[in-house]
Amino acid sequence: MDVRLLSLVAEMGRAAVHEVAARLGLDPREVAARLVALSANGLPLMVGVECDPNGIRAALAAIAHQPAHQPPMVSPPAGFPSGAYQVQGTPSGTYPPPPPSGPYPVATPPSGPYQVATPYPAQQQAYAPPMPQRPNPGWPQNPPSQPFPAQPPPPPDPAASTWGPPQSSSWARGDQPHQAAQQPSPPRTPAAVRTGKVGGTLQAEGLEGEYLSIQLVEVVDPADFLFTAAGYRLQEGERSVVVHTEMVNKGAQPFNSLPDLYLVLVAKDGRAITKAPVSLSSRPPHRIGVAPGETAGGHTVYVLPENVELTAVRWSPRPDDTARTLTWAVEP
Repeated sequence: MDVRLLSLVAEMGRAAVHEVAARLGLDPREVAARLVALSANGLPLMVGVECDPNGIRAALAAIAHQPAHQPPMVSPPAGFPSGAYQVQGTPSGTYPPPPPSGPYPVATPPSGPYQVATPYPAQQQAYAPPMPQRPNPGWPQNPPSQPFPAQPPPPPDPAASTWGPPQSSSWARGDQPHQAAQQPSPPRTPAAVRTGKVGGTLQAEGLEGEYLSIQLVEVVDPADFLFTAAGYRLQEGERSVVVHTEMVNKGAQPFNSLPDLYLVLVAKDGRAITKAPVSLSSRPPHRIGVAPGETAGGHTVYVLPENVELTAVRWSPRPDDTARTLTWAVEP
């Protein structure tokens, strides 16, 4: 595996770790570990990193202001005390409450020839139906019972409105704003607008729910003059193509990949042509990551046989994800 890795690096000359991993079909973390180990063994190899300084500083500042291992204190909803509930007053129903368990003691019978009747079991005495009583006309009659007035609903709990319903996923996330659970999710892109032409804009959805808008600005075919002006040389029977695209992140979730990582050309016979590991000085390439609300543009370079006829440009967040694929038709 190290021999294959070194052979590809020697062929590419300069490339990002995720691009080398994509070419070999490996995990980027494994490729990075192998490259660092080979560099430490004395090979003329340098492993670098590129980042957005402002984004890294913002992430460090957010981590520094977060309390370590301290869950949010949530007060119970108003009107509902915590702990076991105590029942007050007389319980509802027509039957009196049952007496304590155990047999009743039989009182000592009085002297004389009287016999003491055997008492009923406790359960039969407790739930015996009451005997109807005739009201005495001389007694004051109680007024008929009236239904209790409906109690107004308790005020909304500020903790529940901030953190969402209990046991929901928004309680467990501490790295996002609390109001994120209240924001409506972006509308899903209908299937009817996943195809277009050069110059058109199509809507897409990333693997982590990113709401994206991608425009195919330009297709330069052939682009041999741009390729040779950057210091590269084409082989006999080859030509180069440059594709210019722009991505707008319209959602609240950042897009953490290269916008043109799986941007391919589609030949007339259905074959997909992946991008070449080169960049042009006059047409800057895409950079990793598109923040929410940000517009990122870049150019992608392809090297293909001179006689291959192109029919479309295709974008997808993953090669096997056909549900999120966008296609722009290329007119000959």
